[in-house]
Amino acid sequence: MTQLKSLLTKSIKQKLTVKQDSFFKKISDQGIALTYDDVRLTTGYSAVLPDSINIESKFSKNVGLKIPIASAAMDTVTEAEMAIEIAKLGGIGVIHKNFSPQEQAAQVAKVKYHLNGLIEKPICFDENVSIGEILAYRKEKEFSFHSFLITDKNYRLVGILTKNDFDFCEDFSLKAKQVMTKSVITGNPSIGLREAYRVMKESKKKAIPLVDKDGKVAGLYTFSDVKRILSGDSKSFNVDKNGRLRVAAAVGVYDDAFERVESLVAEKIDLVIIDTAHGDSKGVMETLKVLKKRYEVDVVVGNISEPESAERLCRAGADGLKIGQGPGSICTTRIIAGIGKPQVSAIYECAKVASKFGVPVCADGGLKYSGDIPIAIGAGAHSVMMGNMLAGTKESPGEFRFHQGVQYKVYRGMGSLGAMERYKGSRERYNQGKNDLVPEGMEGMVPYKGPLKEVICQYIGGLRRGMGYVGAENIEDLRAIAQFVRITEAGKAESHPHDIVITREAPNYRERV
Repeated sequence: MTQLKSLLTKSIKQKLTVKQDSFFKKISDQGIALTYDDVRLTTGYSAVLPDSINIESKFSKNVGLKIPIASAAMDTVTEAEMAIEIAKLGGIGVIHKNFSPQEQAAQVAKVKYHLNGLIEKPICFDENVSIGEILAYRKEKEFSFHSFLITDKNYRLVGILTKNDFDFCEDFSLKAKQVMTKSVITGNPSIGLREAYRVMKESKKKAIPLVDKDGKVAGLYTFSDVKRILSGDSKSFNVDKNGRLRVAAAVGVYDDAFERVESLVAEKIDLVIIDTAHGDSKGVMETLKVLKKRYEVDVVVGNISEPESAERLCRAGADGLKIGQGPGSICTTRIIAGIGKPQVSAIYECAKVASKFGVPVCADGGLKYSGDIPIAIGAGAHSVMMGNMLAGTKESPGEFRFHQGVQYKVYRGMGSLGAMERYKGSRERYNQGKNDLVPEGMEGMVPYKGPLKEVICQYIGGLRRGMGYVGAENIEDLRAIAQFVRITEAGKAESHPHDIVITREAPNYRERV
């Protein structure tokens, strides 16, 4: 019976996919391309409740998502604070490359060290290093933790420095061996998460260093992180196999990419994105092939908007694709350069090709409302990348400004004049030198939105309800069974509140100009 039901479901999905293909073919045959405001999803029979829907997805071949949302690699959107919070909510943050390679790697380290099941390479200091030097290093790296292992000249564990040791030390010129706690309970490298938790509870120790047969450090468990993982508080967290938050980072091409990836891999980066305005280019292709040969790390490539580009990149070894050339609210590429394809058509056409290679695609840019998310996924995306929709949150790095009594946060494109004047990374993204800059982005500000958790709650709520209307139990269902209708300008106007003076704004709807 179960097998029969599976065959029937597969048959229905195949028929619906044919209908979807027919819709986009008719549009394409007319020389037309569509974006979010041009279409709506049609409703269908549903036997699912929105809150029971599975929204787990993939960002690349080997990196999963608990929610299909990534924060954009922009210097007013994603730094460590944003990446930490969005990973805790189930998504992934992409650290921008307007940092130096060393600064970017430090940002990634902050995310990876924020929550750890097993710390494979804990930070160790020689016993003769002063307390002042250790504190200075901690401040420089902006670490939130206080536990550091102390080793002798042969790298054997001799003690541990904890928050209590620092708090009761009044002379920072003292050496670590004079201040450290020498009585350390250790475990062997094979100890598991639950056993480490039991040992820490019984011994009332908040850190268990792991040492090999020679007494050398082989890892570290910390009580707060292990407890959080085992207690279930972290079920929504997007973590790697060792319980660390997932994070991505943007790189350029050639030497920039090679230098950055070397540092990023050392910090256990989950994936890197070759982040350029034109992903279907010689430099990107050659860089992709070298990175895949040198490192065991997923490489996502962007940005593109044509199916031929998707095929070339998939054949070159891309583990994921980023779709979108010019749809962003602060992007002027389509106006300045005259190129680009409306986003829904671009997603559909590229995803159709990428699916043949088993390569996930991310819809980057152009989203305005939560309802655009199920539209993007219905067109073939596995995830969406947000800039404007996450800019203005508490965790975004943009500066606060007040305008006419309203609180805003600064938001700018990586191709804006200010970003390109200041940062080499922005210039390289748009293949420009230092002189005679031709901006492909704008600078502005967006209303302050509050904590990211509250914002994401509304976006995911909209996605779940869209899937419920369609009858999709999970992301793959939505990609397979979504059906579209094209709407007119009158239909677009009808979709928004009309014939009313809004007296109280909803948290998930804002009038846009």
